[in-house]
Amino acid sequence: MKRSQVNAAIDAGRATLARIGFALPGFSTWSLDRWKEMKPRIPDIVKTGMGWDVTDFGSGDFARTGATIFTVRNGHPHDPAAGVPYAEKIIIQTEGQTIPLHFHFKKTEDIINRGGGILCVQLYNSRPDGSLDQAGSPRIKRDGVWQTFTPGEVFEVAPGDSITLTPLVYHAFWARKGAGTLVCGEVSSINDDNIDNRFAEPLPRYAAIEEDEPARYILCNEYEKVLH
Repeated sequence: MKRSQVNAAIDAGRATLARIGFALPGFSTWSLDRWKEMKPRIPDIVKTGMGWDVTDFGSGDFARTGATIFTVRNGHPHDPAAGVPYAEKIIIQTEGQTIPLHFHFKKTEDIINRGGGILCVQLYNSRPDGSLDQAGSPRIKRDGVWQTFTPGEVFEVAPGDSITLTPLVYHAFWARKGAGTLVCGEVSSINDDNIDNRFAEPLPRYAAIEEDEPARYILCNEYEKVLH
């Protein structure tokens, strides 16, 4: 991805959140100088990966594959003193933009449609070796109610509704075309995007960034490089 795409995606995401009245923490707009000034006081933010995350999952086509994410809260899987014992994210997707099929080894998550669009979801079970199970019927909770789906079935989640995804269940989701930009909340156990994702097709979790313009925001996977 180009840095200009990252900057534009975050600008657009902030505008979308403003339209639905969702406010982000103040550090969402810090300048680089402010980040450096605050470095001694923000070990939890840095260590737990709170903040902006814009990725195309290595696709080179952010308009079709990717998301703009802000991690509001998080903890650390090996340091109970860092952060909090849960995670919360806001996920913004434009119409048709997809997060590819993947599962989590440890994380359980609620995905909540916070408004602005319609969430489309596709589910599969995984086999013992981690590969995609084309035969087994995935079973999840939708707002506390169990529901079973055929493998690969696509269903929709309306604003205000949610799904609970447990470990090892493959899921892809996207914003339905024609319904507007989608804002989802994710409330989960501690999130570790460095090691807790398995994609059905091998993909990088974070995008490689081409620096075609100055960064207006620092991404959560850039803290160690930038705040040296």
